[in-house]
Amino acid sequence: MRLLTVAAMRAVDAAAIAGGISGITLMEASGAAVAARARARLPTGGRALVLCGPGNNGGDGFVAARLLAEGGYAVDLRLLGDRAALTGDAARAAEAWTGPIEHAASTALPSCDLVIDALFGAGLSRDLDGEARALVEAVNASRCPVLAVDVPSGIDGDTGAVRGAAIRATATVTFVTLKPGHLLEPGRSLCGQLSVADIGTGAAALEEGLTACGAPLYRNGPDLWATMFPRLTGASHKYTRGHTLVLSGPATKTGAARLAARGALRVGAGLVTVASPASALAENAAHLTAIMLRPCETGDDLDDLLTDERLNVVLAGPGLGTGEPTRERVAVAAAAGRGLVVDADALTSFSGQARLLAAHLADGDARAVLTPHAGEFARLFDGTEAVAEGADKVARARAAAALTGAVVVYKGSDTVIAEPDGRVAINDHGSPYLGTAGSGDVLGGLIAGLLAQGMPPFEAAAAGVWLHGDAGLRHGPGLIAEDIPELMPAVLGGLTEAALR
Repeated sequence: MRLLTVAAMRAVDAAAIAGGISGITLMEASGAAVAARARARLPTGGRALVLCGPGNNGGDGFVAARLLAEGGYAVDLRLLGDRAALTGDAARAAEAWTGPIEHAASTALPSCDLVIDALFGAGLSRDLDGEARALVEAVNASRCPVLAVDVPSGIDGDTGAVRGAAIRATATVTFVTLKPGHLLEPGRSLCGQLSVADIGTGAAALEEGLTACGAPLYRNGPDLWATMFPRLTGASHKYTRGHTLVLSGPATKTGAARLAARGALRVGAGLVTVASPASALAENAAHLTAIMLRPCETGDDLDDLLTDERLNVVLAGPGLGTGEPTRERVAVAAAAGRGLVVDADALTSFSGQARLLAAHLADGDARAVLTPHAGEFARLFDGTEAVAEGADKVARARAAAALTGAVVVYKGSDTVIAEPDGRVAINDHGSPYLGTAGSGDVLGGLIAGLLAQGMPPFEAAAAGVWLHGDAGLRHGPGLIAEDIPELMPAVLGGLTEAALR
């Protein structure tokens, strides 16, 4: 589940070489992994076009080309740059290739069954232009299946950003671990099917890389939060499973709160209450059964409700309305020191006032989770370092978490979950069908329900995002927000004891 930055991966390679594994041995292993993935995609006796760049990524391509040719496949190899300029292990790999080498600058590509993209790896540090960009665009225009080596050429391995232009790959094989750029958009969408190859660097070298990475980066999944996930015992009952309080908006704007409440109940909270303005009591009562209903008009009313210490988590935001009344209720909930999920209208109510929100959260030492989508994030953190120009999504989420002292769930197809201590999880377990009205409200409820059951904020947020994504994957086309809570029994049932051990 751990991800390595580009610099950390260099540290792994250096540590492996310092430990006695030669660079050419690692390159041979990488090339063999590429060749194995290529054979799985080539017809018997098929033709591969191998595009090699001027660095070690190109060296991996030379090894793969040699192994495929030895296995009876037809191979055309093209090199971007001058063969005489190759150095080190890449030069040694090129020497072992006995076939012809053509110059890769030509955009007229030969007919083939598979393109192997070994032009540039994850450490690309500049935008592609000139011959390199023209070649990338020609590959994309060819519509031939592409197997990328390490990352699709043109993708920044740390951020997923496109550096000028990028290969659109059918599949990508990388080494040792995934990199953040494999999971962050637009890199994620351009990688195709991901696979990771063990090239024999060893556990000690990997540990060097993880240390060099600094604050941990994770791929979100059950391994990250399984030990914290709620488990029922014979002694469990509704009062041991937490009580989530969801704040409702006024009449005609109550649906979002009910969606969130249903999500909290379905994910396992023992009790869920909707706190409703008087104008919306009848409307809410007409739709609620297992979920309870209490009147609540103002911050003072909420303060009175929270004298009941069994109400251990508050969700504020879905359909709540924007402005001072919402800011007041968030302040009251934060001061009570309960678990707190701040979403939707509550985030918008603090637009440009992230430091004020942070002060409220600090006032009661709230166990808080903020769940902004891109627009809410930009509005909330306007004028802060969290929206610094040029910062990538991980850096922005980390800065936001550090500023507010809360876990930040920066939503999107590549949702980033950031803890104030610097830990980050990137989620790629999801579906575009989740992009529908009310889906985010249910996510807020899932996170609140897990918080109510005692999960720490970071783990509750990561688990909620994953469960939400799993529901989207299970349902597929036609998904609406109301479906998501009803999918939770199947989603939770899929978390076997083995997965949660």
